[in-house]
Amino acid sequence: MLRFLVRRSLGAIVILLLISAFTFFLFFAAPRDPALLACGRNCGPDALAIIHKNMGLDQPVPVQYLHFMAGIVTGRDFAQGPCPAPCFGYSFATGDAVWNTIVDRFPITLSLTLGAAVVFLFVGLATGMLAAWKQGSLLDKFFSSVSLVLSSLQIYFVGPIVLTLLVYNTNLLGQPKYVPITEDPAGWFMGLLIPWCVLSIIFTAQYTRMARSAMIEQLQEEHVRTARAKGMSAATVFFRYAWRGSLIPIVTIFGIDLGTLFGGAMITEVTFALPGLGTLSIESVLKTDLPTVMGVMLFAATFIILFNIVVDAAYALIDPRVRLA
Repeated sequence: MLRFLVRRSLGAIVILLLISAFTFFLFFAAPRDPALLACGRNCGPDALAIIHKNMGLDQPVPVQYLHFMAGIVTGRDFAQGPCPAPCFGYSFATGDAVWNTIVDRFPITLSLTLGAAVVFLFVGLATGMLAAWKQGSLLDKFFSSVSLVLSSLQIYFVGPIVLTLLVYNTNLLGQPKYVPITEDPAGWFMGLLIPWCVLSIIFTAQYTRMARSAMIEQLQEEHVRTARAKGMSAATVFFRYAWRGSLIPIVTIFGIDLGTLFGGAMITEVTFALPGLGTLSIESVLKTDLPTVMGVMLFAATFIILFNIVVDAAYALIDPRVRLA
């Protein structure tokens, strides 16, 4: 198991290095001078030269990349002051350290992701397994139809409708907002309740269909038919033999979804005006704030790769044959 995880971790480090190199050369080796973005509109040759010197843009691009990677590990010194590790530089738009901005925004994205994940994982698995248990029944057809309809909806369509019905017209719930859980747990829960439910709608539909398909497929496997032939009860066959095998595709998709959401649920955050990493990404792109865009991209990529390693470890626990791969 340890060797299995070490191999996956080394592979993840290589992938992160490739992603960082690609994004850095894409942004800083492009024809447009990044110093112009940091300098602003009224920028003279002297000010531009100073920015080139302070940001290290007067050096070859490969050297700039090495300094950038060294800053992530050990920190760097800029004209704005020392930038402790992990250093992604300073924002062109605000002048703040990129890492500090990411740390400030991440709790919002973390709260949104974890709350929604609890809802769509448990509700999706429960309805999917129940549909597979009652395969061909009216209940199965109902869940399948509802999941098909819900999976075709979009957050930017559902979100305003829910806000209109529950907030603006009836005042049943308050306007969605983020309150730190350490300050007001009840306010944190109520402020994110609508975003959790809206974000969960599409994912719940997907997990319902996926869990149903995976379970029905497992029920046709030879070891399940053998268990039935031995006279085991339907519940024992369902939960002891079929359930474990059906988890593999679900764990795969859940790991990818969770890693992506940790990088920022852009549409949901913008729809409900939540200033998380997704909103930060859009703001940075609109302002051409290259250091912040790069920082968020690498942060999100790290989570996606990290959760892929977690998925691989879960594979090894579910199916020991994976450890030998």
